[in-house]
Amino acid sequence: MNPKTPLSQQDIMKFLDESYKKTLNGIPLVSPSIEDFANEYLSKHTSKEEACKDMMNKQILKCTTSGVLSGLGGIITLPVTLPANIANVLYVQMRMIACTAYMAGYDLKSDQTQTLVYSCLAGVAIHQILKKTGIKLTMKVTTKLVEKIPGKVLIAINKKVGFRLLTKFGSKGFINLGKLIPGIGAAVGGGLDYFETKTIASRSYKWFFEGDFDSHVNHKDEEVEGEILCE
Repeated sequence: MNPKTPLSQQDIMKFLDESYKKTLNGIPLVSPSIEDFANEYLSKHTSKEEACKDMMNKQILKCTTSGVLSGLGGIITLPVTLPANIANVLYVQMRMIACTAYMAGYDLKSDQTQTLVYSCLAGVAIHQILKKTGIKLTMKVTTKLVEKIPGKVLIAINKKVGFRLLTKFGSKGFINLGKLIPGIGAAVGGGLDYFETKTIASRSYKWFFEGDFDSHVNHKDEEVEGEILCE
């Protein structure tokens, strides 16, 4: 792909799918499988909740430490105009979400959980989508309820995820953030990564441990939910 060719939603989804595979299986000499990654923290704590919070704190720190991320190199290689520093942050954030879901008892190999991980990463509201599909929701969404989400709904949610991330990373200003004045650009980028990763961490804990899928999302999504489901 020509470096000047703009990103498409298809590019975004290819990136997410490839990242998810590497998240689950790990990358030789770089990161362990998600199961080993989670068990490393679970073995150090008396509860899953404590283990999860410890893991999250470490991932938040990792996303704000440019040296650590630059050391990862080009983890995900795809013919898209997504800078390595952004790709690496997304990879760490996705692993954090997937690890949280795993600790909470979700099946990471199911299409439903994979879509939820993507949605959590992008901050896409799914609570109202589930309601409109006829799925009966209680105050707390459970793993059994998630397993009932039909394929058509997963496709609709993934479309929203692709659109949300395309809007975010297709912005020339955001992509070029790392090209700012050396030092200052890194500091600004690190600050943004910190707050964003912290928000994602809180969202993933609320979603997977507390079953609150209405938390920390952009409710403007609800305005287009009907259109997507009817396509």
